[in-house]
Amino acid sequence: MEKVVNMSHWRRKLVLWMVMVIQLSLFLSVFSTEIHARKFLKDNDINTNDVRLHISDRQVIIDNGLAEVTIENPSGYLIGIKYKKMQNVLERRNHISNRGYWDIVWDGDSYDKLETKHVEVITQTNDIVELSFTKTWNSKNHGKTIPLNIQKRYIVRRGISGVYMYGIFERQKDFPKAHMYQIRIAFKLKEDKFRFMALSNTIQRVMPRSEDRVKGHSKPLDFKEAVLLTNPSNPKLKGEVDDKYQYSIENKDNKLNGWISDHDSIGFWIMTPSNEFRSGGPHKQDLTSHVGPTALSMFVSTHYTGTEIDTFYKEGEAWKKVFGPVLIYLNSASLKDDDHRKILWNDAKRQLSEEIESWPYNFTRSEDFPHSQQRGQVNGQLLVQDRYMDKQLMQAKSAFVGLAPPGEADSWQKEGKGYQFWTQTDKIGRFNIKNVRPGVYNLYAWVHGFIGSYKLDLNITIQPGNKIELDTLIYDPPRNGPTLWEIGIPDRTAAEFFIPEPYPQYVNSITNDGADKFRQYGLWDRYSDIYRDSDLVYTVGTSNYSKDWFFAHVPRKIGDDWYRPTTWQIKYNLQDVNNRGTYTLQMAIAAASFAEVEVRFNDPNSDRPHFTTRRIGYDNAVPRHGIHGLYRLYSIEVPGYRFLKGSNTIYLTQTRSDNSFEAVMYDYIRLEGPNSLNN
Repeated sequence: MEKVVNMSHWRRKLVLWMVMVIQLSLFLSVFSTEIHARKFLKDNDINTNDVRLHISDRQVIIDNGLAEVTIENPSGYLIGIKYKKMQNVLERRNHISNRGYWDIVWDGDSYDKLETKHVEVITQTNDIVELSFTKTWNSKNHGKTIPLNIQKRYIVRRGISGVYMYGIFERQKDFPKAHMYQIRIAFKLKEDKFRFMALSNTIQRVMPRSEDRVKGHSKPLDFKEAVLLTNPSNPKLKGEVDDKYQYSIENKDNKLNGWISDHDSIGFWIMTPSNEFRSGGPHKQDLTSHVGPTALSMFVSTHYTGTEIDTFYKEGEAWKKVFGPVLIYLNSASLKDDDHRKILWNDAKRQLSEEIESWPYNFTRSEDFPHSQQRGQVNGQLLVQDRYMDKQLMQAKSAFVGLAPPGEADSWQKEGKGYQFWTQTDKIGRFNIKNVRPGVYNLYAWVHGFIGSYKLDLNITIQPGNKIELDTLIYDPPRNGPTLWEIGIPDRTAAEFFIPEPYPQYVNSITNDGADKFRQYGLWDRYSDIYRDSDLVYTVGTSNYSKDWFFAHVPRKIGDDWYRPTTWQIKYNLQDVNNRGTYTLQMAIAAASFAEVEVRFNDPNSDRPHFTTRRIGYDNAVPRHGIHGLYRLYSIEVPGYRFLKGSNTIYLTQTRSDNSFEAVMYDYIRLEGPNSLNN
């Protein structure tokens, strides 16, 4: 009996010992993970320093123990950020107006860096400092400075290694007319330190230096932004193309971009937790980072839209808008870490997630930036009705739904003055648009797989704290009859079409990922290589649009600076023709630049086309390596007598040919037969 008791006693001890070992193991695992997570943020989470402010006649310094931010007084130029052992992450050799600054391109080529005249302390506590650098426009400066009242705001918070920046710009009714083509914040980083650029999980690379783009180190290509690196400081980059437009990203994805100093294991990041203040909607593409090293926060531009985006303010037009806040974030990793780039990038993504979760910020102290309780939301469900596809209503899966200033169905993509709020529907078409500023909006949408655009025909007024529940919304996409044939996917891009291999002498290694293949330089001239003597012919039922439909309808190059219009053919068969019926050619265009498409049916030599788009577009998407620009849809009605029983051909002629870049990109083309459904 004693032996049994002793065995039981030792068993209990063994079990307790095993439990302790497991608990210790778990503790060490968690502790190790915590240490690993904190080793590049050694100070951040344990920092208890107060935020300190020092103002002198020449500069303002805000220091929270993690980052020391220096701003020139009273111009508002960001002239220095001290972080860790790096005395200034910005390029000290640059003029103080060329380190960290706002700028606006206005009225042609006028360029204003928004130099301010006064500084005001908005908030000063141990936890936060907010400053406002201001200037009130004076009519004496008419034609010399942009007619705007300016506030440039800076915020430094306890425990955050960086600085928040936002701007409040205002026009009063008596201000003169003005175009404001571009609004942004630019940062010029320390060139001998920051060499590695990161824009996404796949777009990351060691970058050339500024000196690599000058004569003797590079060869200019078809436009000033693009050069071929012939003698770069880094021999590994020899033979590559550098062009800042290869790094453009859509607004919806442009939330994080920045640079890494490998020598110091320090990262510099721009974080944009919301797109509400950006122009052109979720799909507008814009610049990010590029050789300099330069990091950009773009708010308004004509990139990939041209001057069709509304940036003109007429005399008597009052306007006020808040741009930002964005966070300039710095982090560091241990110099012993071989994977410091990955550590810094992942930490930046972690911080971005926190910023998105915290939006709209509750620490700003401007009455022009409403906090969450001062905003509203709109909920609803979007369904699609296309009886030629399905007799039942279909869920609008992953559709883009948004609130934007009132206008036509697709006006949001050209809207450059107000705020926009977008989301995507779930698998049954439900949507929830949160944190909407008070104001009057229209609700817009587009659905992947369906042409056209949806607009709810009523104004939606958002008031502080209200929650609007909409009835089920039904989208009837453009449709006049059954599909006889189709080319492409209705997704507002040309990404599904044939994108050729780049010239081996004009490669940028950052764009080797299949999804970014369209970013390679010179793809437009590959058309002339593939179709040397005759143009593209697409045969319905035999051809494959991913292999046989070139991604851009460009002119053919026939010599140095000589180009010829091109005519593409779509060949197809019709078993029966209704001579008295009306057919419809649905032609969706994903981009256009100084182009014109003429459409002819079965007669390529007719003097007058059946339809012409006339000259359209300023997107410039082809040379700027975009796979789309502004979306356009043409529903072309065609009388039945234009068709033949049996073989038919549609001729698409792109008539403009002054250069390689006068082109269109098609999104989707569909021929519909006469209406065969009873109303």
